[in-house]
Amino acid sequence: MEKETVKKENSVPQLQTIISDIKVIADKNSDDPLQLLSLLRQLEQIHRQIRTEMFETSLPETRNDLYQFVKDIEDKGGWPYIERMKLEQLLQNLELEIAEESNS
Repeated sequence: MEKETVKKENSVPQLQTIISDIKVIADKNSDDPLQLLSLLRQLEQIHRQIRTEMFETSLPETRNDLYQFVKDIEDKGGWPYIERMKLEQLLQNLELEIAEESNS
């Protein structure tokens, strides 16, 4: 158990560095929606890969352990979710931009 705690503590700074790097990439490409879309797709792909190849296979096998695991998820912020922009919302944003350009 102690080994797992050390592992988690050591991964946090490394993860924060990766998150910072991703934000820098997003900032550098903030005017290029295709690059940002590519970044989002890659993040979604790594999310899916971690979920299916590592997370799902590491889930608890007993009912009691599963209950404790779900309780821990709820206590620490819930289930991770990657939201997708809806096409309708994208079109509304586009219409707003066109209307603003027409008024300029």
